[in-house]
Amino acid sequence: MLALVHQLIEHQALNRPEKDALYFKDTKFSYRDLWLKTVAVAKGFERLGLTRGTRIAIYLPKQPESVLAMLAASAAHCVFVPINPLLKPLQVKHILQNCNVECLVTSRTRASQLQEITDSCSELRHCVLVDNKLVEEDAVSWESLLANTHTEAIKSFEQSQVLSSVATDNDIAAILYTSGSTGKPKGVVLSHRNMVCGAESVASYLHNTSEDRLLAVLPFSFDYGLSQLTTAFFVGASVVLMEYLLPRDVLRAVERYQITGLAAVPPLWNQLAELTWPASATQSLRYITNSGGAVPVALSDKLQHALPDAQIYLMYGLTEAFRSTYLRPDELRVRPTSIGKAIPNAEVMVVRADGSICDDDEPGELIHRGPLVAQGYWNSPEKTAKRFRRFLQQGPARAFDEIAVWSGDRVYRDKDGYLFFVSRADEMIKTSGYRISPAEVEEVLYQSELVQEVAALGLPHESLGQAIAVIVTTIRTADTDHAITAKIKQHCQQLMPNYMIPSAIIMVDELAKNPNGKIDRAGLHRQYQKTFLEPSAINQSATCQKVMSKS
Repeated sequence: MLALVHQLIEHQALNRPEKDALYFKDTKFSYRDLWLKTVAVAKGFERLGLTRGTRIAIYLPKQPESVLAMLAASAAHCVFVPINPLLKPLQVKHILQNCNVECLVTSRTRASQLQEITDSCSELRHCVLVDNKLVEEDAVSWESLLANTHTEAIKSFEQSQVLSSVATDNDIAAILYTSGSTGKPKGVVLSHRNMVCGAESVASYLHNTSEDRLLAVLPFSFDYGLSQLTTAFFVGASVVLMEYLLPRDVLRAVERYQITGLAAVPPLWNQLAELTWPASATQSLRYITNSGGAVPVALSDKLQHALPDAQIYLMYGLTEAFRSTYLRPDELRVRPTSIGKAIPNAEVMVVRADGSICDDDEPGELIHRGPLVAQGYWNSPEKTAKRFRRFLQQGPARAFDEIAVWSGDRVYRDKDGYLFFVSRADEMIKTSGYRISPAEVEEVLYQSELVQEVAALGLPHESLGQAIAVIVTTIRTADTDHAITAKIKQHCQQLMPNYMIPSAIIMVDELAKNPNGKIDRAGLHRQYQKTFLEPSAINQSATCQKVMSKS
């Protein structure tokens, strides 16, 4: 029985030990290799005194140590917290403090960049450096972590007595941080059951087998990116880890490794669709998937033309429930704007404000029930109570009372049961596959001490989904508007990952307010969504590039 995340690797190591599990550049790991190293790292964590439930953060790009640290945390009955490697110290500090991280696995360079903020993380006891062979003060080298444990792991493997299994599938496996419409990112608490059931569900409708080879280009801090690992490991497939610089690098990797499955978000698909795919790459790809934003019909047409032999799966999901729906490839031409139907082992419903089920073609809120629903938000009972609520349904065919996740997304269901996205019920910005809190962007701008008031908006954009624009009133100084904009831009670049940096700064004399005295965000959206930031006007590098004259 596969109940815990690390058991996915243990099972494959026992049943197909020599099968390739992981590729990284010119290095590859069999399932036996990966499991032995997982056990060794887990025992290393135990020697550091990390006990059941301890949070272990991984702040690294996609590399073998990232995968091993997550699997080993699970095997040691700890909780892994993958941190997006694009995040800057300000965002990393919030995550380390919010979930009381005790151990951080990172590189020497990244640890140096975090020096100022880690001093304020009182519960952080260990920093493991994956690229440092010497044991420095206040740090543990990756090699010393594994000292005297690899031989022990081999002996345990040969005796088929690898690790004690005192955990259950309801225990916490991971915490993934995602932004909401207000405040800083929230830690979504995922159990082993959430993750293993999610892997089984996705693998079933993608028809994954041990012959598949998946290319991992998305960050593991993104549930969709992490899914590439768990889905592959569930069936004994192979995963290729990749940090790409240019879209063409992705094509080269598909061709080099003969990739059969590729997952990406709309901005990347938009770039890949414009490239000429070599025949050897198009012939190996069995399927591609999309999540993290809608794919315009024109883009799906381009992808079908570029990849005629690949099946295209459009998916919808939220971190709080992993995946919720998918559209079968054979339905893409019939209803290309649909988000499909519920994935296996999940039920998705469209409900009114009172919780009653909507009629066909009636917009309502999408809610999701079943084993993929997360356990809530870490250390945030109020936000958990708002999003994770009881769903009571009784009738002649069913009766249940359980916790469901209320997505905040408005959708409708057609007469055939297919779902269509309408809008978000909140103001969260979704750009380049990332969910970004307006409040988080605004907080950084306020810290610059250059702005009096600011409103961050997500405006429609052809390839990004939404582009971030900030409407600001500035503190009067002798500087010109251009100079102020340059300072704001520099401040953002220092404290924000690239995908969070505003694409435009719009300076006004006064921000519009509603009758309650609050910033009129809806009015600002109406004012700027058609008159400013047309798709062709935004540079995809997501940098500040235009200042409106004051109005």
